[in-house]
Amino acid sequence: MDIAVLALTFGAIFVVELPDKTFLATLVLSTKYRPLFVWIGVGLAFAVQTAVAVTVGKAASLLPEDLVRGLAMLMFLAGAVILFREGRSHHRESGEEFIEKAGDPHGARVILSSFLVLFAAEWGDLSQLLTVSLVAKYDAPATVFVGALAALLTVSGLAVVSGRALMRVVPLHALHYVGAGVCLLLAGLTGYELWG
Repeated sequence: MDIAVLALTFGAIFVVELPDKTFLATLVLSTKYRPLFVWIGVGLAFAVQTAVAVTVGKAASLLPEDLVRGLAMLMFLAGAVILFREGRSHHRESGEEFIEKAGDPHGARVILSSFLVLFAAEWGDLSQLLTVSLVAKYDAPATVFVGALAALLTVSGLAVVSGRALMRVVPLHALHYVGAGVCLLLAGLTGYELWG
């Protein structure tokens, strides 16, 4: 397992996921339901979604190397633009729309409802696309899976434990800008490898 790729994956996914709608959904779900059950359901959803992203990324790594680097660079740039625009608009979602999808479950149903809500919310998410790009770029599916899942579980754990307090200290738009900076850095590194 390549520690550098693991650390890069963890850092990139962590920063991109923190201002994301799945963080807000986890935060809101955990204020309504038992936080541990929410975290378990969310964690299972992230595990499945990360496995899907790693599989797609591995398939993409079979393409010509320059094509993969070019596509990864474009995905990183798109991620930077999306995060910058979201940060600039200071768009704050309450996450209440996710609660409506969850219904009023208890016990094991909280886990299932949390899983379903986050599973649906994560499709095509920036962190999922970033995971695909990192697997395609580094051809280290197991390392990227561990790093991405660890970051997602950490972010969701923060949402469950101290999400509201964190949002009072660190403005959401600042997190968007940091995420955009990370994506720009990754795009620059990929461009350098492509043309350098």
